[in-house]
Amino acid sequence: MEIRTLKYFLAVAREENITRAAKFLHITQPTLSRQLMQLEEELDAQLFIRGKNRIVLTDEGMLLRRRAEEIVDLAKKTEKEFLERNDLVTGEIFIGSGETNAMHIIARMIREFKQDYPQIKYNLFSGNADDIKERIDKGLIDIGLLTEPVDIEKYEFIRLPHHEVWGILAPKDSELASKESVTPQDLIDLPLLSTRRMIVQNEIANWFGEDYEHLNIIATYNLIYNAAILVEEGIGYAICFEKLINNLGDSNTCFIPFSPSLKTGTVVVWKKHQIFSPATSRFIEKLKMSLKK
Repeated sequence: MEIRTLKYFLAVAREENITRAAKFLHITQPTLSRQLMQLEEELDAQLFIRGKNRIVLTDEGMLLRRRAEEIVDLAKKTEKEFLERNDLVTGEIFIGSGETNAMHIIARMIREFKQDYPQIKYNLFSGNADDIKERIDKGLIDIGLLTEPVDIEKYEFIRLPHHEVWGILAPKDSELASKESVTPQDLIDLPLLSTRRMIVQNEIANWFGEDYEHLNIIATYNLIYNAAILVEEGIGYAICFEKLINNLGDSNTCFIPFSPSLKTGTVVVWKKHQIFSPATSRFIEKLKMSLKK
């Protein structure tokens, strides 16, 4: 299975049409059709359902699409890393981050780093800790910014001087909006939106104590943006970090911290025993030095 063939497959999956994909790839339609048939023979699987005007992926095709995207991305990243070794001041650094205000620390680091290495580019990925760790393990991300609790045993890490504050994102016209803080008892029977990460749910459950089993969790989320829209529309109240959603100006939501206070730390992680590109290696060293000051 060649990288080139996987790129052909991804083009067809994206265009959903052989003719358009062939035009995009600058090859003939018969050549592309032949490559796809050979790929199906090699994998002993039907990858497409071929209609009159549209091609749709089968379940096997969807699986291959996910794997092909990872393989092609990793191949591109590997090629760039070897090219970078000819010039230490260029390259690309792949950074993954959860939703955290600690990203300001990384942003300031990038700003300083760009003064010394202006040719370096940055590829940012947003997701929860599980998403980011998976991409680090697969070599698709170099550095991850994660919020605790998180299992970091198999990673090198730096703990950042930053803590996130837990609380509730609520509509401004709700009864909770007038409170300076909320207790577990305030949230019983309210429609709640909570993070879907089990390890974080356990942390929140510890804070609620015996009241946790009485909560009315109507939805879970991995990133807060869309959950905040549900709050704006009056569907529920989101358990989340402070300052991730703009509550100023015309916003019709507000943040109320937990009482007693619940805070969580943040860490920067990268793979143990990993040989990084010169650009990434220098960035990690700068990160270490800056945080030791």
